[in-house]
Amino acid sequence: MFRPVALFIGLRYTRAKRRNHFISFISLMSMMGIALGVIVLITVLSVMNGFDGEIKKRVFSMAPPITISSITDNISNWQDLEKTVASAPNITGVAPFINGQVLISTSGLVQPAMVTGIIPEKEKKISELATKMVQGNLNDLSHVNFGIVLGEDLANRLDVTVGDKVTVITPQVSLSPAGVIPRFKRFLVTGIFRAGSGFGFDAALAFINLNDAQKLFQMGAMVSGLHLAVNDVYAVNRISQELANGLAPTARITNWTEQFGAFFHAISLEKTMMFFILMLIIAVAVFNLVCTLVMVVNEKEADIAILRTVGATPGMIMAIFIVQGATVGIIGTLLGVLGGIALALNVTDIVNGIEHIFHVQFLSASIYFVDYLPSKLQTADVWRISLAALSLSLIATIYPAWRASRTEPVEALRYE
Repeated sequence: MFRPVALFIGLRYTRAKRRNHFISFISLMSMMGIALGVIVLITVLSVMNGFDGEIKKRVFSMAPPITISSITDNISNWQDLEKTVASAPNITGVAPFINGQVLISTSGLVQPAMVTGIIPEKEKKISELATKMVQGNLNDLSHVNFGIVLGEDLANRLDVTVGDKVTVITPQVSLSPAGVIPRFKRFLVTGIFRAGSGFGFDAALAFINLNDAQKLFQMGAMVSGLHLAVNDVYAVNRISQELANGLAPTARITNWTEQFGAFFHAISLEKTMMFFILMLIIAVAVFNLVCTLVMVVNEKEADIAILRTVGATPGMIMAIFIVQGATVGIIGTLLGVLGGIALALNVTDIVNGIEHIFHVQFLSASIYFVDYLPSKLQTADVWRISLAALSLSLIATIYPAWRASRTEPVEALRYE
């Protein structure tokens, strides 16, 4: 069907200057429409990839991939459990923790928070908390008795900074001659961290030394559980199941998907839906391509009849117009890919430049998690978009080409 003769004639028709300039204009618009659709798709999906990557980076820098706790809410032999878990495959770090809900008070200001007792040296294997410090040092928790590290938003709400003291009030109570009173302890602020807005880390988290947490919550030598780091955060469900098979029935294993899985699934679904919605831009351009080829077939009926009389088969005629339509689709897709890659790689700088020139800010960190437009170009997206555009272009050529192959030479030449 696709002989060199059909390829030659199809390309010749594409290059030829038509007598009907309107047809040429529609053909050009079809090509530019396909290119524009491809550019928009590549750029939008790259921006969504950028947002997805930035959000995951913020979440995984603070949230532990896997948490092992107990149905009794405490683990007594955590050192032995730590050795057992650390030797399991796919585990890259283990850190004990104690956490509890508290109220933090100072100078008449009170804020709720989740306090987590940690060992700073081990916590560095689990999270990036040490690199998020904007004041103080995480290691100071090991050297200061009853020191506390606060999130930046939490510290601002309490109007405290490094060197100030705060009172931590727990829900547990103590008996005294005056009756039942809540337990509280004074802590020295030794550091402030900034993990980034969007998930409440800075507004709701505080960290203290594990030994201080054991005293504060009257845990003795026990801990609440272990945080685990893994070599693949996207395989936590499988790793969690493997760990559960080797642990006691009282062990409770959770991972990040239970807390953030629905959120990231929603982002993935939005990206998929955005792909299909923006494909309509290419579909409109392809519809124009169908109209163009139909008009070309009508214009070339005499040529088709002559080709048929000199021996061209219906398959060869069909191939000629498929080549012509596919050429428009290929050129449009190629221009779109080049333009889309260029725009996706530079969209961050372009938006930053526009914001600088006009003194505006398009993105607010409190709404979009970031204060700039991120972009992450993925080769898989480029291939998927290119193949979709080419497929639609080829499908669009089938009907006009089939109609051309059905042209009767006698009828076409009757009035010539």
